[in-house]
Amino acid sequence: MFLSHIKWPDNVIEAKKLQENHRFSIKIVALVRFPVYVAGVDAAFNNNRVLAAACLFRLPDLTVIETSSALVNASFPYVPGYLFFREGPAVIAAIKKLVIKPDIVLVDGHGIAHPRGIGSASHLGLLLDIPTIGCAKTRLVGEYVEPASTIGSRSQLIYDDRVIGLVLRTRKDIKPLFISPGHKIDIEGAAQVTLSCLGRYRIPEPIRCADSLSRKLLT
Repeated sequence: MFLSHIKWPDNVIEAKKLQENHRFSIKIVALVRFPVYVAGVDAAFNNNRVLAAACLFRLPDLTVIETSSALVNASFPYVPGYLFFREGPAVIAAIKKLVIKPDIVLVDGHGIAHPRGIGSASHLGLLLDIPTIGCAKTRLVGEYVEPASTIGSRSQLIYDDRVIGLVLRTRKDIKPLFISPGHKIDIEGAAQVTLSCLGRYRIPEPIRCADSLSRKLLT
C-alpha cells in the first residue's frame, strides 16, 4: 500500500514532496487481461465536506452492479494539481465499501498527464495497487492536435517531448476527453477501456454514475 502508513499532507509543500518522491513508482504497463469490473469515482464538495461516490459496472454489457459512498471532512485546501489530497480519503473510503473489488478504476481527473507526472488517478492506483485511468474534461498540461470529429478518433498529448496520454473523441462533434494512464496500464489500454465504458454521453458511464450519485447524496 502506497500511502496507508504515511500521514496525509497538511499543506502544498508536503504534498509536492510526496508527489516528487513517488512519481517514479508508477507503472505504465499493458493490462494482463481486459477488465470485467470497472469502477468510476467522483466527489462533490460543500464547504469542507467531501462526498465521494463509487459506481461499479460490469463489462462488456456495461451494467451497474453496485454503488457506494463516503462522506469526510476535508483537511487539505483546494489547490489545482493537488486535488487528490483533498478528495482522496473520501474516494478511497467509497471504493473500499464496494463488495466486489474492481479490476480497474476510472477517475474524473488526470493520471500521468500532470505537471509532476502524478495526478489523482496515479495516486489512487499506487495506494490501492490497482490499474487506474485518468479521464479528464480539461487539459492540465501538454500540447496536442485536435482529433477528428468521429467517435474513437484520437491524438497524442505531448509534454516535455513525451507522450503522456491521448485526446480522445467520445462523442461526434463534442469536445474530447483527456485520457492518461494512472497506474498499471498503458496509454492504448486506457483508451480501449474508456471506449468500452461509453454510453450515450461524452463521459464514461461509471464516472457519470459517480458524479450524479455524489451530487445527489450531498444535497
